[in-house]
Amino acid sequence: MASNALDLTAAVWRKSSYSNGSGGECVEVASDIPGLVPVRDSKRPDGPVLLLAATAWAPFVASVKTTCA
Repeated sequence: MASNALDLTAAVWRKSSYSNGSGGECVEVASDIPGLVPVRDSKRPDGPVLLLAATAWAPFVASVKTTCA
């Protein structure tokens, strides 16, 4: 049976520049997946990953900034 799961084992993750190093809210994204922006909690690297269409990334970030402001 074929799997349609996305293999992110080779993804290059980078932490948000807004993340502080003292256990705060830390978000990582991988930008090397064509057409997608995977997002995860840096404190749970083996946890769930939110997959956003690359075209949805800017609206997602704008919404978070508005909500958290």
